[in-house]
Amino acid sequence: MYLSKHVISWLFFLIIIQSATAQTKISGTVTDQKNNPVAGANIVIRDSYDGASSDASGKFQFTSDETGDVIIVCSLIGFSPSDKKIKLQGDAIEINFKLKETSNELNTVTITAGAFEASDEKKMVILRPLDIVTTAGSQGDIYGALQTLPGTQPTQDQEGLFVRGGDAAEAKTLIDGIEVANPYFSSVPDVPQRSRFSPFMFKGTNFSTGGYSAQYGQAMSSVLALESEDLPPRSIGNIGIMSVGGGGGYMHRWKKTSAGVFANYFNLAPYFAIIKQNRDWDSPPQTFSSSAIFRHKTSETGIIKAFINYQYSDLSLNFENLEDVTGKSKNHFGLNNYNIFSTLSYKEVLNKWTVQAAGSYSKDINRIYARPQHLLFSNQLWQGRAVVSRSISELSSIRGGAEVKYNDFSNLYNNFRVDSTEMFTAVFLEGDAYITRKLVARAGIRVENSYLLRASNLAPRISVAYKLGKFDQLNVAYGDYYQTPDKNYLIFTNLDHFEKATHYILNYQYVNEKRTFRVEAYYKKYNHLVQTTNMASNVYATAFATGDDGKGFAQGIDFFWRDKQTFKYVDYWVSYSFLDTKRKYLYYPFEVQPTFASKHVVSVVMKRWFPKLRSSIGFTYVYAAGRPYYNPNKTNENNFLSDRTNDYNNLSLTWSYLTSIGRHFTVISAAVNNVLGIESAYSYRYSTDGLRRSAVGATSKRSFFIGVFISFGEDRTE
Repeated sequence: MYLSKHVISWLFFLIIIQSATAQTKISGTVTDQKNNPVAGANIVIRDSYDGASSDASGKFQFTSDETGDVIIVCSLIGFSPSDKKIKLQGDAIEINFKLKETSNELNTVTITAGAFEASDEKKMVILRPLDIVTTAGSQGDIYGALQTLPGTQPTQDQEGLFVRGGDAAEAKTLIDGIEVANPYFSSVPDVPQRSRFSPFMFKGTNFSTGGYSAQYGQAMSSVLALESEDLPPRSIGNIGIMSVGGGGGYMHRWKKTSAGVFANYFNLAPYFAIIKQNRDWDSPPQTFSSSAIFRHKTSETGIIKAFINYQYSDLSLNFENLEDVTGKSKNHFGLNNYNIFSTLSYKEVLNKWTVQAAGSYSKDINRIYARPQHLLFSNQLWQGRAVVSRSISELSSIRGGAEVKYNDFSNLYNNFRVDSTEMFTAVFLEGDAYITRKLVARAGIRVENSYLLRASNLAPRISVAYKLGKFDQLNVAYGDYYQTPDKNYLIFTNLDHFEKATHYILNYQYVNEKRTFRVEAYYKKYNHLVQTTNMASNVYATAFATGDDGKGFAQGIDFFWRDKQTFKYVDYWVSYSFLDTKRKYLYYPFEVQPTFASKHVVSVVMKRWFPKLRSSIGFTYVYAAGRPYYNPNKTNENNFLSDRTNDYNNLSLTWSYLTSIGRHFTVISAAVNNVLGIESAYSYRYSTDGLRRSAVGATSKRSFFIGVFISFGEDRTE
């Protein structure tokens, strides 16, 4: 299952890149509104490595192998970006830009505590879609790339974002403001799962590691807010042929409307027959997915977006039965998953008001066959959300909104069925007040209510930022963050408290067009965490909640450095996280370091583009200190979760080659994960008497991928 979704996002990679055979010389001048030359501006062909910077006289020059219609973008902090559509045919082109100075980027402070943003509208560019799919080791997965940023944990035995001492349930994913109930493929014991969505579906990425806006809730640690793409630049189709399957689709563009369909099928049986696996697969993973996308511009500032995605997957495998002293018998696990996710959103600007409304329906069904048990988990979620915002001065603004979620879920344990429903409502009000251009405060309040808990909460949040110089600033943030306990605990137990985390953050950052440096210290206090009766060490065991008096804390410091200036055609970043955390929750009888937390994590990512070879190579190295694991032979307060796994080390490589097959642009890609073949134990499973154990390691010593992707299409924007 893990590798079967290895490159879904690469299918969308072709949508934004054009073919090339002949070189074109591109030159020009960048000036401001007063015709003064602008030095240091970045001029690039969108979603390519071709570009240059303007010199002291505002002039620039570079060559490109691209052909056909492209978008060339000129940008510089402190000015509104400008883009122009040009046609490259091999002839020299002169193009000039006149940039308009803005007051809310270079000269004005912005709120950034806890947030990593990447979008056309934001100045803090950290990870764009192209960054994600070219990051070695990410395998084209959004969450895989995010794990190279500070504050996250590199988990290889389970899916989810583990952020600053929080478990995976504390990190939520939103698309256009709507929560995604099942952002990952369904859990399989000891086999990590990928995201269901391609990074190229999104034009904006806001990853908050803490201290996030009052607009969002139900996440104690982190929010990944994704904004979907608008109209595509042109009609285009794509086909992908991979070592694990294939797929394709077509998107048609009219003047104000676009519509498209895509489908993929992955079957890992042939791949597993070649690459030895460390799992006893009975039926290797196979997946079918299809999606439909619709966009319509209702006005210059208004747009309607609709998206529906259907996915089916199945697999089965066997696990060592540690209760059998002979070691001959196996435990069987089989899974069928059906998932539907759909959204409909509308956005419009009316005078000084911006109105956003969105709705969603999703359904997820898991049938689990764990002999002799037969389990079924069904979850349906209806959501609605509306937000209005208004500028109250040149810089200051106010926003407010409301959301409602109706959750219908049921669990079937053999012949025992339990059904329940949850109605969740929330309202929020928030404003940004600029005291001066160097000092801004954001204050907000959020109120939530849960029908099942019979409880409400009131969550104040505040952030303050002060600009120290041209490129650097200081940020502080405080806030209360609440979350409803997992629905499976609510079914069986009368819990009456939201889980709670209080955040304190201090951040310093330096950001210019080519370099980013961030250092952030934080402290989190947890209250009302759910506690359970037993460990529930496998996916089909049931742990019953006994109460919500758990507690804990997390504190640490994160460093991040990204540099695209020092070495020509090289982009690299380095991150380091120190985490000190303890918690008493679930089956933990004492306050201890949780099993998903490493004290030290280091990531180094490098990418190098070779224009003449039309190729790129990259590597990612990740180190994480050993994590605690449960040993049933050590259960007293002095040694509970005192054992540690060995340190984690992983080096991954990726290579891409851009070429043409006939007249169609083609990408050939290859990747290797864990190049050095370092074996790591992520955890251990024990027999109930504690006498036998087995290590939980990687699904294979190394993983490989090869793919060929072909795009074709025509321009329909006129």
